[in-house]
Amino acid sequence: MTSGAGRTGVALRLPGVGPEAVAPERALAAVVGYARGRRWLRFRSPGLPEGRWVEVPAYGWGRFDAHPASTGPDADVLIAEGLHGRLDRTGWHDVHDTLLRVAPLVDRMCERAAGRPFWDLPASEFSVLDEPGTIGALLRRLSDEAAPHGAHVLAALHHRHPALVPHLTTTTRRALLPHVEEGDSGVEAVVQRELRANADAFADLGSALAEVVDDARPTQLRLHDLLLWLATTLRLAHAVECGRRVLDG
Repeated sequence: MTSGAGRTGVALRLPGVGPEAVAPERALAAVVGYARGRRWLRFRSPGLPEGRWVEVPAYGWGRFDAHPASTGPDADVLIAEGLHGRLDRTGWHDVHDTLLRVAPLVDRMCERAAGRPFWDLPASEFSVLDEPGTIGALLRRLSDEAAPHGAHVLAALHHRHPALVPHLTTTTRRALLPHVEEGDSGVEAVVQRELRANADAFADLGSALAEVVDDARPTQLRLHDLLLWLATTLRLAHAVECGRRVLDG
């Protein structure tokens, strides 16, 4: 392998993912697999009632990560559905209305961050000792407002603000909870610590990914989200296998 991650040999130490460090080659294969992996699907239609097997993307990269930036709240919901599945009519309107309702919170977060990405914010922004008004406090309010469709709402907001709003689901939040320390404003503090502790490794991973995949440039925040989600949903081995086929081919 000739990628930047492979050359540097900087492993990622992510307690939210597991006790063992993630080798750079494995991390790269996992993300490439998420971007390019495919799976079999049995497809039936009125014109082909007996059905046939087709290969489809295994993950949401093309429908989310590689999707162009949104042009408004309607498109925001559609992008979120591309990652987390279709909503019923009530759910669709709930996510749409929630995005409008939390817009002032997101504006305050952007103002507070002042152009700094999530991983460059000081630790004090995720401490209850420095509240109110911190990024951590605003993210906690945002998460509360996003329920019960938090995954869709946060997916839409992450797509709009990929360097500032983490995309966490119920599953990944549970994985992070045991690592919350006294004084943390929420699980986002764990994400921020892991990003800061692995800054070089995530930078290398992003550079290595850009050599293989050219239809999207995920931020360090999104790369963390992908590795955490793949590991906690038991999809990591499949993504790594798919990615290695691409890298070895």
